[in-house]
Amino acid sequence: MTNHGGERQEQHTGARWERLAPGVARRRLPGWDATTGAVAGEAGVLVVDTGATLGEGAEIEREVRELFGLPVTHIALTHGHFDHVFGTAAFAGAAVWGAAGLAAGLVPAELREDAVRYGMDARDAAGAAAGLVAPGHEVADEAELDLGGGRRVRLIALGAAHSGHDLAVLVPGDGGAPAVVFCGDLVEESGEPQAGPDAAPAAWPAALDRLLALGGDDAVYVPGHGAAVDARFVREQRNALARRFGVS
Repeated sequence: MTNHGGERQEQHTGARWERLAPGVARRRLPGWDATTGAVAGEAGVLVVDTGATLGEGAEIEREVRELFGLPVTHIALTHGHFDHVFGTAAFAGAAVWGAAGLAAGLVPAELREDAVRYGMDARDAAGAAAGLVAPGHEVADEAELDLGGGRRVRLIALGAAHSGHDLAVLVPGDGGAPAVVFCGDLVEESGEPQAGPDAAPAAWPAALDRLLALGGDDAVYVPGHGAAVDARFVREQRNALARRFGVS
C-alpha cells in the first residue's frame, strides 16, 4: 500500500514538472503562474526561485527531492518580488544566491504589503515575511556553481531592469541538449511584462540583449511567468519593450 501510494505521488509530481534538458526541469506554480526551476548535478540540486509562500516552498523542496533523489544545495533568486522569494525558508541548509544589492533590498514589511495587495492571505504573507531569507551569496557580475558530475551553472547579474536586482541563470547545453536560460521576470509569456516602481525601463532591452547573447538562438528561455519560449520570442519582446519605453 505504501509503495503504491509513493508511485502515485511520484507520477503526480512528475506531471507537474516540465523536463527541459537532462537534469533540468521547471514548474509553473498556481496563483501567479510564477516559474520555479531545478538543475541537478551529481552532488545536489540548484532551485531557481522558491514560490510565493512557505507552503509552496516546502512543496517545491519535496518534489525536487522526489524528481532527482538529491538534496537542494543551492538557491538562485532571479529578483526580489514576493512570488519568487517567499518560499526560501523552506530550503534549510541551501546556499542562497542573488544579484548584488538584493539582500539589502528585501524589506519584509514591503513584500508582505505587496503580497496582500495582490491577493495573498494576510496570515500567509505575514508568515513568509517573518521567515524571509536573504541571499548569503551575492553576484556582482558572474558566478559559477559546481553541482557535481560536470554540471556547472552560471549566474549572471544584469543590474536593474524588470527589478532593481535582476539575475539570470544559464545552464549550458551538453551532449546535444540545448542551453537553458532562466530569465526571471525579464521575460514573461503569460501576460505583458510588468514594470513596477523598482523597474529601470530604459535598461530593460539591453538586459534582454545580454540574455540572447548568453543563450544563443537555440536555447530554451524560461520566463518568470508562462510557458518556455525561444530566442525569437525574447527578441520580439525586447523590441516591444524598446518601443514601449522609447529606447533603442
